Amino acid sequence: MAFMSVLTRDEAQTRAQLLDVHHYTVDLDLTGGDDTFDSRTVIRFTVRPGTGQDAADTFVELKPAELRSATLDGQPLDPADLDDNRLPLTDLAPGEHELRVDALMRYSRTGEGMHRFTDPADGETYVYTQLFLDDIQRVFAAFDQPDLKAVFDLTVKAPEGWTVLANGVTEHTGDGIWKAATTPRISTYLAAVAAGPWHSVRTEHRGLPFGIHCRRSLAPHLDADADEILDITRACFDRYHEKFTEPYPFDSYDQAFVPEFNAGAMENPGLVTFRDEYVYRSAVTDTERQTRAVVIAHEMAHMWFGDLVTLKWWDDIWLNESFAEYMGYQTTAEATRFTGAWTEFGVSRKAWGYDADQRPSTHPVAPDAVEDTAAALLNFDGISYAKGASALRQLVAWLGEKDFLAGINTHFERYRFGNAALADFIDSLASATDRDVHAWAQAWLRTTGVDTLTATADARPGEWTLALDRDGGRPHRVTVGVHDRDLSDGRTLILRERYETDVPHGGAPEPRPGIRPALVVPNDLDLTYAKIRLDETSLETALRGLSGIPDPITRAVVWNSLRDMVRDGALAPGDYLATAAAHLPEETDLALVQGVLAFAGAQITDRYLHPDQRPAALTTLSTLCRDLLRRTEDGDNPGLRLIAVRQFVDAAAHPDTIAAWLADGMVPGGPELDPELRWRVLARLAVLGATDEAAIAAELERDPSAGGQEGAARCRAALPDPDAKRAAWTAMFDGDDLSNYLFTATAQGFWQPEQADLVREYVPRYYEDVLAVAARRGPAIARAAGRWAFPAHAVDAAHLDLGETCLRDGDPVPALRRTLVDQLDDLARALRVREA
Repeated sequence: MAFMSVLTRDEAQTRAQLLDVHHYTVDLDLTGGDDTFDSRTVIRFTVRPGTGQDAADTFVELKPAELRSATLDGQPLDPADLDDNRLPLTDLAPGEHELRVDALMRYSRTGEGMHRFTDPADGETYVYTQLFLDDIQRVFAAFDQPDLKAVFDLTVKAPEGWTVLANGVTEHTGDGIWKAATTPRISTYLAAVAAGPWHSVRTEHRGLPFGIHCRRSLAPHLDADADEILDITRACFDRYHEKFTEPYPFDSYDQAFVPEFNAGAMENPGLVTFRDEYVYRSAVTDTERQTRAVVIAHEMAHMWFGDLVTLKWWDDIWLNESFAEYMGYQTTAEATRFTGAWTEFGVSRKAWGYDADQRPSTHPVAPDAVEDTAAALLNFDGISYAKGASALRQLVAWLGEKDFLAGINTHFERYRFGNAALADFIDSLASATDRDVHAWAQAWLRTTGVDTLTATADARPGEWTLALDRDGGRPHRVTVGVHDRDLSDGRTLILRERYETDVPHGGAPEPRPGIRPALVVPNDLDLTYAKIRLDETSLETALRGLSGIPDPITRAVVWNSLRDMVRDGALAPGDYLATAAAHLPEETDLALVQGVLAFAGAQITDRYLHPDQRPAALTTLSTLCRDLLRRTEDGDNPGLRLIAVRQFVDAAAHPDTIAAWLADGMVPGGPELDPELRWRVLARLAVLGATDEAAIAAELERDPSAGGQEGAARCRAALPDPDAKRAAWTAMFDGDDLSNYLFTATAQGFWQPEQADLVREYVPRYYEDVLAVAARRGPAIARAAGRWAFPAHAVDAAHLDLGETCLRDGDPVPALRRTLVDQLDDLARALRVREA
């Protein structure tokens, strides 16, 4: 059973008032076998006087396979007293105490705690920790809450040939023993270990050791990108030292690309862990390289936002994630070659926030209270990341970057190696400005939902006016972009001017000289967080001339407006698709092409259009992709060509063309089919019933890597065969053998719009079986089952009724409940769009 008692906010506050935790000494032995490892912990802590009683009670968290022994101040504790994941500590007198715990712990296969992975490519084994948010207790005993910071000393015994990485510099002392340097005071969830026969590239910067690491089978791919990764790392490091007066607070900076990682990355001090898909073994676009750069910048920002100064409790997640998200994009745009990072944020990342903020599960960026750790885990979403970052971008526009950075640096100085809450941060900002940042925070951080700014333009001889009506309650400072048609070709738009305005304006619109513009774009530079509705003339101009808008970030704002209109039933899905077909062949920004095609394929074609309209939509997408392929025949834009090839494969309604590509090993005119493209083609052939198990097995023999294993699982689940569907379902829901990645790959293959009749019986079965697997296997699998195994293709009222009944009567675990609430709200929206 994966269930653990969750820590409540009240319990954490009580324990923080009682204890000062000073030091952890942790010894891990990773040489004991495939399933378990030894964990010995010594915790030194103080019980504060003045608690109103002579002795106090508390508990330490631990989730062992076996608790061998525990002693408190030399006196044995009864292992039988361990209640689920809590070991009681009773009759604690004020003063110093020492707790010793010896336990046998289980390795994880779900990316939680100490995850163990054996690489199918070469048989080498790797382990790493992911201790966020309350998973340290799966590795060693701890007072597991963010405001009980302590110093950590770590020793690891590892198999011969392994390297051990940790929060500080590690030293091999002989006999497989690795000793990590003592850490500064950090929160328990930030302790980290990664061990295995790593391939490493090491360097030094500003006197600190830097390293990047991956499993050996990925070594050639890491080496190929090592200069780019390290150049970005150094550039971000230097830029943060220009912004922040507090220097980097740890003794080294390692970045480990680890297998089967659930998140994008984790900000462990001195040892950032990334999903190793960021070590590209197949061709990628520059937008994907930019995404990797943003993640590098994001995690490095956490060294200050989250690691140096840490939230007191999980209601202030935004103090970690919103800041790292904002700083990641801003610093990438400032310090690297990826100067257009905010365009990608606008067209894809920001949409994540808009969608999350319109669901029943929405919450403020900074909630008043998060009751327990289970609730906190649910808030790592588009609101805490994308909306929070958008709010900070608006704050900088309103406050000015100079005062913003001054407030941040005051905050670091006040709370270094400590903890802080929202009120502390706002006070730090207020010390740097005369503006009312407390009122700003109340309006932006304590409220939910998306404001809508609707433009109305009126023209009179020689002048025109723009009114911006606000549906919502937040103040906005926006840049308005004013565009005229280029009379020489009638298609291109020319920027006449940009001007700033506040919404609400507080008076009548001010006349502006000149004729009525062809296109007026509120929030032209995308500096605020709001849905935008163009005036009627501007909307017509956008639909006809979107590719003629000169600035990519303005185009991103317009595409987002069209996307929101589709979701709100104000623009027909077919019209969006037609606009994409008309303008993407002329688009120069890869992030925009990628983002628009993703929405057109996954949402419009697969969900918003009625099934009998889907074939025509797939034809439109295929024709669009052929246009892009023709445009890129000269080879000068391989990224755009790769995007077109991928989308053409995904939209293929007939197997002949892509089957020929697979047989030839390349697309005519390029590219050659690398592993990612080969598996993508084979998966689509499986959906279309144009391949079989023998072909999948042959491809797996060709590519026996972890990625190949996932590709084969996806293809097998996608076969339109009752036995294949039955086997996939059994693997997902009846057994516990699938790792988190193999579970996801199987789920991705299972449901296909083309196979609705074949899998119809599994829609009600999903709600019968998902409750059990989520409760049995824990939050990571619960989220995967809710996101990837959900029958999203089944857009009908009967499916919605099944889901709502499950929520009402089924008692899903919190991680599953939240995911289902979101999925069912998206389903209801798709039904409304179809009706509209």
